[in-house]
Order: sequence, then C-alpha cells, then structure tokens
Amino acid sequence: MTESSLAQARAGDEQAFAALTDPFRRELQVHCYRILGSLQDAEDALQDTLLAAWRGLEGFEERASLRAWLYRIATNRCLNVLRDSSRRPQETRPLPFTPPEPTRYGEPLWLEPYPDALLEGVPDGAPGPDARYEARESLGLAFVTGLQRLPPRQRAVLVLRDVLGYRAAEVAAMLDTGEASVNSALQRARATLEAHVPPRRELTRLPSSAHQRELVERFADAFEAGDLDRVLALLSDEAWVTMPPEPFEYQGHDAIAAFLGHAFAARWTERHRLVPTRANGQPAFGHYIPDPQAGIVRGVGVLVLTLEYEQIAQITRFGGAALLARFGLPRTLPA
Repeated sequence: MTESSLAQARAGDEQAFAALTDPFRRELQVHCYRILGSLQDAEDALQDTLLAAWRGLEGFEERASLRAWLYRIATNRCLNVLRDSSRRPQETRPLPFTPPEPTRYGEPLWLEPYPDALLEGVPDGAPGPDARYEARESLGLAFVTGLQRLPPRQRAVLVLRDVLGYRAAEVAAMLDTGEASVNSALQRARATLEAHVPPRRELTRLPSSAHQRELVERFADAFEAGDLDRVLALLSDEAWVTMPPEPFEYQGHDAIAAFLGHAFAARWTERHRLVPTRANGQPAFGHYIPDPQAGIVRGVGVLVLTLEYEQIAQITRFGGAALLARFGLPRTLPA
C-alpha cells in the first residue's frame, strides 16, 4: 500500500480502493465463512465489510495494517449477523423419507460446504507466531462444525488467535475489549472445541495416494448403485453420517446401515449419479437423482467425505439443489 493509493482512495477513487482491498477479498470471505458457517452469509458479510471500509477509510489511522483493519471490520460484521437470529432459518428442511432412530440428536447447525475452487489465492501462512492451525486445515468440516458450537465472541476470538495468529492485544483492539477478556474467551473456546473436534485427523486436502483416489471412486460407484454392503465396507468402524442442519446423526455400521437402507429403499428406484468436486479441502460430490418422466437427473445436494487412515470416517450430506451452482455444477443433467 502506498501513500498515493491510499490518498486516492480517500478522495473517492473507487479503482484505487479496489486496488487496496482486492488482495484481501478472498481471505476475508473465508474468515467470514469460518465464523458464520454459511457461504451466502459470508459473502453478504464481505460486501458489508467492504462498504463499511469504503465509508470509513478516512478513519483508518494506519496504527494497524490495512489487513488487520479489514479483519476488524469483517469480524464485527460477522458478530452482528450472529446476533440477528432472523437471518437464520427457523425450521430445518425435512428428509424425503422417515429416518430410523439416530445414534444421537445433535444440535441443529446452520452449516454449508465451502467450494475448494474459492480457495485459490488464499494464503496458507499466518500473520503471527501464535497460530495453531494451518489456513486450510482450519477450513475442514470437523473444525468449522466445532466452531459453530461456540458462542459468537469465543468463535471470533479463537479464529483471530489460533487460525490467523493475531496477538491478544491486537484481538482486544479489534473487539473493543481487554486482553484478559480475550484470553479468558480463548481458554473456554479451546476447551469446547477440543471436546467436539477429534484429535488431528488425517484429512485429505488432495487425494494423496492412488489408494485414496480409488477409495473415493469405489464409494461413488457403490453409492450410485445403492449397494449398501459395498458402501459399508468402505467405512471405518466408528464412521458417522450427518446431515446439517438436520439433527439426525448415525455412527457405526449398524446405525448407518439402518439409515442408508431406508434411503436406498425409498429413493433408489434407478441408479443415482455423483459428480466429483471438492469442499472444505475434502473429496465431495454433487448428488443427482433420476427423473424418469423427464429423462434427466436432478441435483438434490452435496455429499462431503472425510477420509481417515485410508477409510471413510464421515459422510456429510448437505441438502438443496441451490448448493450445486456454488460448485459450478448444473441443477440437472441428462439421464
């Protein structure tokens, strides 16, 4: 950032402002997604952040970096979103069949997958020495799901400290609070997160071996055919099936067999189709079901796989055809 470019932006030059802020747009969107768990909410918060920065540029005193100043605005915009409960749906979308009794009823979480294609250009490094997580590691579904279980202020503090590596004093300034309050919130947030997020799993950012690529392909073939036995053979003994924001969660082969058995019997009159993509640094698929009358398959959502020790440790289902467009996938395909 140069003095002239900042002066031009303050004078109302939109191109100069864009030149200052564009390098941070994608990482700010990722930051908002971690806190909010929703790509749409994250994009809305990003736009609010840039508008507030444009209007408040005269107040930027350069005591902190422009990047830190933008993160301060973005974090507080995210906290405003979380305070506004009317922005979130009051009811979950029902499943298209009656599910069996789950292993447990989890807390409904407003969570969406994040397309890997949007991670291009996001830096992997952290701005400070205090970061505990790599940038992309902290975008994994297990971590983001754990974040959504934290109170808003704790969520923001943990992301700013442990993901972005800002010092306690910097976070206190961003949130208009004291260092003692930041440290207390961080301690509570870490304890809660460790209780909900398993120890560092071997999450797959890219298929790192031929075996893992084959595992993902075998799952797709078995799932498309509705072959319950072949799907179960690919799962770890303690595997989970979850479907946020629905509270139903199934763990272990018996519980998953009961759930998928209901799903396959209700919806697999013809072969389904899975189209490969990636979400949250993990293998994923657009899920399509046949429409025999129209001669097409219709998108119904996205499946994300968590791989662990060359097995599938979790299948996370996100319902809704609208998600497909965010992954560059069509709503329908030829049968």
